[in-house]
Amino acid sequence: MRLKEIYQPIRQELTQVDEVIKTSLSEARNSSILKVNRFLLESGGKRMRPALVILSAKASNRKADSPVNKQLINIAASIELIHMASLIHDDVIDHSQRRHNNPTVNSRWGMDVSITLGDYLYSLAFELISNCGNTDILSCISSATKSMCEGELSQVVERDNLSLLKDRYLMIIKKKTASLFAASCEVGAISANSSRSLQSALRHYGLNFGIAFQIVDDYLDLTGGENNLGKAPGQDISVGEVTLPLLNLLKSSDKNQRSRLKEMLKSKDTNSLERIRKELVDSDAYLYTRKISSSYISLAKDKLKALKDSKYRRCLFGLGDLILKRGFADK
Repeated sequence: MRLKEIYQPIRQELTQVDEVIKTSLSEARNSSILKVNRFLLESGGKRMRPALVILSAKASNRKADSPVNKQLINIAASIELIHMASLIHDDVIDHSQRRHNNPTVNSRWGMDVSITLGDYLYSLAFELISNCGNTDILSCISSATKSMCEGELSQVVERDNLSLLKDRYLMIIKKKTASLFAASCEVGAISANSSRSLQSALRHYGLNFGIAFQIVDDYLDLTGGENNLGKAPGQDISVGEVTLPLLNLLKSSDKNQRSRLKEMLKSKDTNSLERIRKELVDSDAYLYTRKISSSYISLAKDKLKALKDSKYRRCLFGLGDLILKRGFADK
């Protein structure tokens, strides 16, 4: 399934989510803030997290085809605002110049505006969440946001650590990326008043999906092209972030190769990046990275067995397949 096909059953709801985001970003009375907010709205995004909120709600609801309530739309919008805020802050930390084939806020307006704007988006998100009046949802998203910050901080601390353990890497991406995917699915199930067991199943679907998503994203940062990525490849290497594909490449190399790779990683120049990219694709590290990603998608799909068959459940299955296809379609 393509992303367009997966989104088709919830297209109307995603349009409503976009309207809430647009309204939230248009409420500022300061013309300078409105200018930056309009830039954000025009920068795009896949809306994968709000899609997971809505799909999870419908997949766990006996009346799935009934119109969704305003609360669910606001929650889905708040999740996307949190994601947008985290990307703005991430672009400051990584000194990124482009995202979604557009200049980053940081490259246009600088660090001060970017940090403050990210904080502003977080405040808009939690305003929407607090208005829903559900403490379980508030607790779930608050916990995920804290985990995201912990994961980002851990990743910064571990920069240039070429002895990073696989388990440590997985813990970092579980917090930084997978926690919000997990919360997206869980709050969808909570909104549908589903059982605790279904809430747990969907949470673990999102968690495993999110881990696979980040592993694939890290692989593409090393092997993808700028047009497909929407940003320059090799940004992880340029800031010293050590990811699973690199750890796999180092592990699968002999002593001399490992020493040479470490020197190239330390240099962080364009020629070294190209050589590392080629070696990664030609090595067993590629197969291992694909195997690990696939294992997490399999774990995610297994959690969906708790749900009755529906087009929404099939869409959740399709998203997992899509993530793997995005990362490893050429092999």
